[in-house]
Amino acid sequence: MNYQIIARKYRPQSFKDIIGQKNIITAICNSIFMKKIHHAWLLSGTRGVGKTTIGRLLAKSLNCQKDISSIPCRVCTNCKEIETGTSIDFIEIDAASRTKIEEMREILDNIYYCPSKSRFKIYLIDEVHMLSRHSFNALLKTLEEPPKHVKFILATTDIEKIPKTIASRCLCFKLNILSEEDILNYLKFVLKNENVNFDIDALKIISEHSKGSMRDGLNLLEHAISFSKSNINLNKINIMLGIPSKKNIYLLTQYLLEKDYKKIMFLLNKMDKINIEWENILIEILRLLYHIAMKKIYSSEWNDNIYKNYLHDIQEIVRNGNKKDIQICYKTLLDGRKKLIFSPNHKIGVTMTLLQAITEMKNK
Repeated sequence: MNYQIIARKYRPQSFKDIIGQKNIITAICNSIFMKKIHHAWLLSGTRGVGKTTIGRLLAKSLNCQKDISSIPCRVCTNCKEIETGTSIDFIEIDAASRTKIEEMREILDNIYYCPSKSRFKIYLIDEVHMLSRHSFNALLKTLEEPPKHVKFILATTDIEKIPKTIASRCLCFKLNILSEEDILNYLKFVLKNENVNFDIDALKIISEHSKGSMRDGLNLLEHAISFSKSNINLNKINIMLGIPSKKNIYLLTQYLLEKDYKKIMFLLNKMDKINIEWENILIEILRLLYHIAMKKIYSSEWNDNIYKNYLHDIQEIVRNGNKKDIQICYKTLLDGRKKLIFSPNHKIGVTMTLLQAITEMKNK
């Protein structure tokens, strides 16, 4: 059975399919159209936003047998070989596993040989920040005076570790973190293509937990399809990700702002009996506190569909809640989340963070 994972199956095969990088794609396509092709490109950004995908599309655009074009034909030998990873003139290098100077010299010694059957010999170096200082020095010399038939595409998740001497010799593009809306819309597109039933609120949770990475979103979606047997709903996603129910989060937030220790402890002990990720309690309370604060500022103009079943109750918190208490809770929970790794376990860390928030409110 030749099963292909969703992230690969739906990997963009043309620039128009790239999500959330409009300005960068426009600049790249314009440079290709005007035939003003730089010899080195540096793509930076967090994981799963399209760095290596854009690198492959750039390689196809430059080596398409039909012409140099931002819309490669995808039917010629070069395009097909780049898509399948079998092109001998498009060399992908994982810098994380090729850090030694000897390995970099071996690669650079071959760049002076002409491409076998393509227009350019193209090197895509992923996670380039992992190269050693000596490897960067060797690469620098080549970037200063590269052969006309060679193009470099460098990709990194940590632009700060790239030497300025390297970055200054490249055309640099910083890819954006994808918005939750962009990820949500793409997940809907994928599920409709896969004929999978879904609940829109469940997809919103997945897009939130993708943290701006389309690849992470698609991997979570694949997990959700398997876990829910192709019927994705909010309850199953909450169980899969270990997220507390909206009701419990609302109650915890209410008890927190009411400064009720006993009710918080009772509810936390009750929640301990189900499968939850304790850090998610802090994350979801922080999210709800944000919506309460916004509701307090914008009143009826602010809509939060996630907590729509508790809208009346939230209105009560908004009316009775103290702005300063909300800010104190937010700051204390934010600090507590950062320090969770130092607690004996996450349950203890979450419990003590909530109790500390009450103490801070009482001592304001």
